[in-house]
Amino acid sequence: MTNEPKPYELAQVNIARLKFPLDSPELKDFADGLGPVNAVADAADGFVWRLKSESGNATDVPVFGDEWLIVNMSVWRDTDALTAFMYQGQHRELLSRRYEWFERVQEAMTTLWWVDSGHRPTVEEAEKRLLHLREHGPTPEAFTLRTSFPPPA
Repeated sequence: MTNEPKPYELAQVNIARLKFPLDSPELKDFADGLGPVNAVADAADGFVWRLKSESGNATDVPVFGDEWLIVNMSVWRDTDALTAFMYQGQHRELLSRRYEWFERVQEAMTTLWWVDSGHRPTVEEAEKRLLHLREHGPTPEAFTLRTSFPPPA
């Protein structure tokens, strides 16, 4: 096995529609959990990068021009690394409470895609990938954990 860097990394975006203002008492547990969960992500095996503003997270980064939407975007080594982080520990605890804080939305709000190693996606890029998934379903351009595609050959 070589230690050569892989030519591709996995980008993910997850957008959520808030039920309440971010600074409301109803979202206190979520807001208080962001820092610790982000710290766990930053230290996770396979974590590469995450979108953040000067606040240290991305809750104030605009997405789709809608102030009720918040965005989480990151890059991981592969789907296994992302899955391992998502479904354990503090992230799993917050994930289990998502419907307390976020609206249930019918359309896709999460997508994955492969990026060249070292590339850091923009919110505009993520919006395009998510719209592609909504229009075409999972393809190599934009997919889900349930229906994923390998990196380009």
